[in-house]
Amino acid sequence: MGKWKWEGLDAQGNRAKGDIEADNKREARKLLRGRGLRPRQITPPSILEFDFGEWMVEAGYARSFGTKELTSLTKRLAIMINAGIPILQSLELLYKQETHPSLRKSMKRIGSDVGEGSTLADAMEKQKGFSALYCNLVRAGEMGGILDEILDKLAIHMEKQQKTKSQIKSAMMYPAIVVLVGIGVIAGMLIFVVPQFQEMIISSGNEMPVPTQMVIDASEFLQKQYLYIMAACVGLIIILKAIRATDEGRKFFDLLMMYTPIFGGIIIKGSLSSFSRTLATMLAAGVSLIDSLRICENTIDNVIIKNDVSMIRTAVVQGKTLTEQILQISYFPSMVGQMIKVGEQTGALDQMLEKVSDVFEQEVNDLVAGMTQMIEPIIIVILGGAVGFILIAMYLPIFQAAG
Repeated sequence: MGKWKWEGLDAQGNRAKGDIEADNKREARKLLRGRGLRPRQITPPSILEFDFGEWMVEAGYARSFGTKELTSLTKRLAIMINAGIPILQSLELLYKQETHPSLRKSMKRIGSDVGEGSTLADAMEKQKGFSALYCNLVRAGEMGGILDEILDKLAIHMEKQQKTKSQIKSAMMYPAIVVLVGIGVIAGMLIFVVPQFQEMIISSGNEMPVPTQMVIDASEFLQKQYLYIMAACVGLIIILKAIRATDEGRKFFDLLMMYTPIFGGIIIKGSLSSFSRTLATMLAAGVSLIDSLRICENTIDNVIIKNDVSMIRTAVVQGKTLTEQILQISYFPSMVGQMIKVGEQTGALDQMLEKVSDVFEQEVNDLVAGMTQMIEPIIIVILGGAVGFILIAMYLPIFQAAG
């Protein structure tokens, strides 16, 4: 795709010229006619105008945009629409301002579709990275004439959802990183430090204590078998990933994580927070409860919770209340179920769900803080004890010889 220069007549019949982004001359002519312009001459783009970022996207080398980039774009689009700038002009300005290659290309295609008469929501649905939640809220905003307000709510929703996901990810990653670093330190001592002591101890001719012999045996085993151990670890990771890729495997791992001490609470509260906020945002935008529940299913990563939300939607379709089904879920707090019941009775379900989401977010914060305070000293004591045991075991023969 390149920038084609054109000359011709505008909608009023006046002479005009400019440039337009298109893949070929035929597409450029079609886009211009869609804007009410009548081109007489279209000049192909110069080789000096080559867009390297766009080429990276088309070649598959550029990474796709994430929630952070999409949230920033949503905020800017809301400001422009609120300021009275036409939607097509807003999209063109966003395209020129965007620096992320994938999002820049998506904005170009969205602007092209909107210029041809498509709605913003329909144009976004054709692009990767715009979720069903995002597109449905944009569609609701277009139909209700409150697109700027919907985009503001959507940006806030994405920010809070991303914050919750980041907290869950950090809670999972922190202990894993500390443990891996500790294992690396212990393995380094057994491979590089222990052999130095081993030569000195053997040359002394003294009898080795049991702890020292245990450490030396572990060191020799690791030196001889470390390649096999590394291969076994890599193979185990590949096998676990392959198992998790299956429906039954993912269900098993998600169920295991839900009932893991400490981590399980964080995962459950985080998923319920995401569910509550998504449902509240959809209902506040005027989307029906059944459609909102269907979209909520796609925003939950945990298969167990996702299946439960599907069961809730099926029951609601059959005429049952939301509270009636939520209270049957064991991991859903009864107090929160009662709050949702009040929201249903008063007709303020979306507002009550927002409060429920805030409650879950606070509980996630408390769980993450408590987990960090509890796990950090435990890991330090265990790893410090292992390193201390190795050092004491290697110095023990020296102390005995001195005695």
